[in-house]
Amino acid sequence: MIKLAHFTREDFGTLMQWISSEAFMIQWAGSSFEFPLHVYQLEQYIKGANQPSSDTFVFKAIEQETGKMIGHLSLKLDRRNDSARIGKVLIGDESMRGRGLGACLIEAAAELAFCTFKMHRVSLGVFDFNHAAIACYEKVGFQKEGLLRDVRKCGQEYWSLWEMSLLEEEWKGRDEREAAK
Repeated sequence: MIKLAHFTREDFGTLMQWISSEAFMIQWAGSSFEFPLHVYQLEQYIKGANQPSSDTFVFKAIEQETGKMIGHLSLKLDRRNDSARIGKVLIGDESMRGRGLGACLIEAAAELAFCTFKMHRVSLGVFDFNHAAIACYEKVGFQKEGLLRDVRKCGQEYWSLWEMSLLEEEWKGRDEREAAK
């Protein structure tokens, strides 16, 4: 299905091709970047990331069958509170969308957060109009915590954001239920 590998400078071009409009970039990354996405921004994004002592990990999603980069996500750790935040989630290769790979990508990130980094809680934010992403996150076990109303402005429109989270015991309970099937 999907494996995560560190996102590197060699991957910049692919990601920049996927981010085709300012609205799409805001949906993908909030206010982290300015459109158009360019190399300097991405160099700053990965600077200091992906080291054992880092709090930020930036990944590309690779479809195992083909070895092709099909997506992206980041994982930000709050080690003091045993909490992680998934961000910048994208299945960028449009031909791979609608196949359940988003759920595989989120499961891989959650497994990394809970099993490798020993986090207690994983959170993410998703715009309220992104029904496919919300369904994907709920399929993995994330629960809505609250709606941040009109939190981001895109053009003349305001967008609201659902905060969602998954706790360690919910993740483990999910694994136990899967094993019992």
